[in-house]
Amino acid sequence: MLSVITFLPLLVCALLLLLPRALSDRAYVQVWIATATVDLALVVALWTGFDPGEGMQYQQRVRWIPGAGVGYHVGVDGLSLPLVALTCLLFLAVAVYSLKERQRVRSYVCLFLFLQTVSLGLFVAQDLILFFVFFDLSIVGMFFVIAGWGHGERGRAAALKFFLYTFIGSLALLLGFIGLYLAAEPHTFDLVDLTRANPLAGRGAYAGLVLLAIGVGLAIKTPTVPFHTWLPPAHTDAPAAGSAILAGILLKMGAYGFVRIAMPLLPGSWRQYALVIVVVGAVSVVYGALVALAQTDFKRMIAYTSVNHMGYVVLAVGAAGTLAGTDAQARSLAVTGAVTQMVSHGLITGALFLLSGVLHDRGRTYAIDAYSGLAAHTPRFAGVTAVAAFASLGIPGFSGFIAEFQIFTGSLASRTVATAIALTGILLTAALFLRALRSMFLGVPRLPQSIPTGGISDLERTETVPTVTLLAVALVIGVVPRWLLDVIEPASRTVIELVAR
Repeated sequence: MLSVITFLPLLVCALLLLLPRALSDRAYVQVWIATATVDLALVVALWTGFDPGEGMQYQQRVRWIPGAGVGYHVGVDGLSLPLVALTCLLFLAVAVYSLKERQRVRSYVCLFLFLQTVSLGLFVAQDLILFFVFFDLSIVGMFFVIAGWGHGERGRAAALKFFLYTFIGSLALLLGFIGLYLAAEPHTFDLVDLTRANPLAGRGAYAGLVLLAIGVGLAIKTPTVPFHTWLPPAHTDAPAAGSAILAGILLKMGAYGFVRIAMPLLPGSWRQYALVIVVVGAVSVVYGALVALAQTDFKRMIAYTSVNHMGYVVLAVGAAGTLAGTDAQARSLAVTGAVTQMVSHGLITGALFLLSGVLHDRGRTYAIDAYSGLAAHTPRFAGVTAVAAFASLGIPGFSGFIAEFQIFTGSLASRTVATAIALTGILLTAALFLRALRSMFLGVPRLPQSIPTGGISDLERTETVPTVTLLAVALVIGVVPRWLLDVIEPASRTVIELVAR
């Protein structure tokens, strides 16, 4: 089942490339929508049969490179299943949004189908080399999306910067994986076997170097301060669909790597350097919010809020490594909050980036000051954007509140000062979104000169359906979170037990 879900988009991609150009632009996107719908339906079936108390499920093992201890091993647990579901839902939303795409549509669709496979593959991978392969391929796919469909020469420059930064991170990650492999007896890259063996227990400086390599690789992808500088240009100059996938899915690869690889495989080093990780998380929260507050570009502002929101995840996983002054329940709550935040950020920020694309399609600029009184011209766009903004700042009733409440509750006991500092990020996020909403949607109507004299059009159906759907799921999680938390919590407790070894 997992292999079908993972490789179905790639199979469809191959068929579209092999078949002659017999389809219209809209038909190519419709094929993508159908593929994403089937994938999402299969994940729903997977979720229905999932037992949260049974650990890793739906596993498949195939010998791949046996001489090097590498195998094709896939499976899901409570940490990965929500991210698999998020991936399928967000790609479906982006596919519907892309019905209006008119530029090299076949290549565009095939790239996103390819990205869907590598994203799913990473979240189900239970072998370090398999994880690394999908991690690297995601960089390649997104490079071509930004370079090919971004904003001209700036897009190509942003794509190159994105590739170089994240590729360096992937090399550091590979070095860390090799360090784990060499420490294991017998040598293996299998995640389940490495977790059971705990090969770096008592290895001191060696384990610290392995954690440094893996941590840097994952921190660049997450991204955290000071490894975040590739993110704003990549987001600003990418197409809206590319930004939604980059923020909603690709950033989660780094954060997911912390809870899947770094914490359970390097428990001693994780505990030793937990304070450093907490500080990095708290700095990312405040710095990301402050810089976002200073932006005059709407899309760039959203990009910096990703640094802020992913900082909450790093804060939580760092606090979960602090054993003194707290109990296992609090640490487990922090990890649960981190995973919930990954899902929440993917839904809400994915919708915000799609809405930023609507803004640029109408006015050809992201400049906040170029617009005023938009609510009078585009009430649906103003309403949906306002809902997304309030959801992003963590207002009760949406998934962001559930995630952040768990993170702060789980982190406060062990890292009181850092958590209190990070709390200011909520105030700053509220300030930046309220400033943007006031400037763009209220006041005397004013539009950029690039908008035709006929006025600005409101949200179309292909823009309304995906954004409202993503926000509706965030609302469901915020009001009735139990169905999601019941899946995550047992896996979080397992991670905490491994960290405490």
